[in-house]
Amino acid sequence: MLATSLNKVFDYFKSRWQSSWNYSLWAMLIFPLSPLLGAVTVGFVSLITWLKQSRKINRRPLNWGFALLSILLLVSAGFADDKAAAFLGLFNFFPFFLLFAAHSALIQTFTQLRQMAWVLAIGSIPVVILGLGQLFLGWSLKLQILWVVLSWTIVPGGNPPGRIASFFLHANTFAAYLVIVFILGLGLWLEQWRLGIEHGVWGISYSSSSPPLPTPHSPLPFLFLTVAMIANFIALIFTNSRNGWAIAIFACLAYALYQGWRILVGGVAAIVSSVLLAAFAPSPVAQIFRRVVPAFFWARLNDDMYPDRPVALMRKTQWNFAWSLAQEHPWSGWGLRSFGRLYKAQMQIPLGHPHNFFLMLSAETGFPCTLLFCGLLGWILIAGVQLLRKSKYINTEDRLIFFSYLLAFVAWMLLNTVDVTLFDFRLNALSWLIMAAICGVLHRDREHHRLASRSNQ
Repeated sequence: MLATSLNKVFDYFKSRWQSSWNYSLWAMLIFPLSPLLGAVTVGFVSLITWLKQSRKINRRPLNWGFALLSILLLVSAGFADDKAAAFLGLFNFFPFFLLFAAHSALIQTFTQLRQMAWVLAIGSIPVVILGLGQLFLGWSLKLQILWVVLSWTIVPGGNPPGRIASFFLHANTFAAYLVIVFILGLGLWLEQWRLGIEHGVWGISYSSSSPPLPTPHSPLPFLFLTVAMIANFIALIFTNSRNGWAIAIFACLAYALYQGWRILVGGVAAIVSSVLLAAFAPSPVAQIFRRVVPAFFWARLNDDMYPDRPVALMRKTQWNFAWSLAQEHPWSGWGLRSFGRLYKAQMQIPLGHPHNFFLMLSAETGFPCTLLFCGLLGWILIAGVQLLRKSKYINTEDRLIFFSYLLAFVAWMLLNTVDVTLFDFRLNALSWLIMAAICGVLHRDREHHRLASRSNQ
């Protein structure tokens, strides 16, 4: 009875803000196609939410942490050699702190988590189709409407050539997008799989906390997700991104372990081991595995596919340089957006970032900013894992979708240890929305406990 009463309270709260949430869903749907329209919509929703729930937002300690981080970033920019570039770099952080704070108040239920995952899965389909056409059919597109309101550019053959990029500027960026969508979509797919088993057919039966999008007892959602996830995975393969491959495999193993599918874990581990042996084992052993493993995979992993790559483009070189910069200015850093200028001056090669977000942040803003930022991320992850393990207010279905968001969050952190997603507005916004979704559910659980304790007094 208590749990039912608490759910009614939160359903009433959710209904008050449903219209704002619907606008956010539309923004997420159109983000890959029109970043400007998506940004304006999400910004509008964030502003409205701040105006209506400012007291709640201002009371949350996590938001105080991001406020303190904002001050430290301002101080760092003030000490930068190129202050104009450093203050410009703040726009990669401050608007997203506000977006996070607003949407962590707006997102309250597991229904919203499912809706967000569905929207991202649906929105990925046209992006993947155009990307596959770009790579295999030589499609090219240059469309610009009202300046940047709708600006599409598709380079035939991909960017770099031979690697699918679709609407994104680089194949690695597209791979990061696909990994996040694939993880959330796979969580929905497993949910439909479980429901199909429970009902004896591939149908659906929704509880009151489930989204009203698909028709009950219809196989269409499961079939759609099957097609969408296969398409996303195929596109991910042809991005030729080693990071994307590794994190997608990690996600599949995590889901298999979570579901208790030990045979699948063993099968995936055997495939991965074969590929790694084909790439890195001594020659006699490697030759055995190369008979069955396509060179497309093992040659990409050990860099045989690109044997003449300059040393300055190696990640190890970039990471060492970023670390040396951080050690020279450990407190305030060199200033945001300074790495590219300093690296070009030293290595004579233009490079925008060191392919590791945390090293870049250390070099550009100093260790205090980086440690605080990592501490805030760590708190979100640890609190989320604790909620998944201990909360009595989460049923089995809800645990799976929440696990999917935690897994997507971990994937984002792993991606940023070997790349930097900060400079793509769509990826940056998506990562902060995922964190906001996790925190929104965390705050809801705390409200559950608070109301429960009051009712027991």
